[in-house]
Amino acid sequence: MSEIRLSDVSARAASRSVRRGIAVVVAVSTVLIAATLALWAVWGPAVFYEVILAGIAACF
Repeated sequence: MSEIRLSDVSARAASRSVRRGIAVVVAVSTVLIAATLALWAVWGPAVFYEVILAGIAACF
C-alpha cells in the first residue's frame, strides 16, 4: 500500500487554497469589469470619463 505523507496532504491543501484565492480574484475582477461596462452603457462615455477624472482628482 502507498503511504500518504503529511507533506503531500499539506501540499494539496495549499494548492487548493491558492486555487481558491485565484478564483476569488478572478470573480472580483469579473464583477468590477461588468460594473464598469454597465455604467458605461448607462451613462455614456463622456459622463463616465468625467466621473473617473473627478475621482482621480479627489485623490490628490
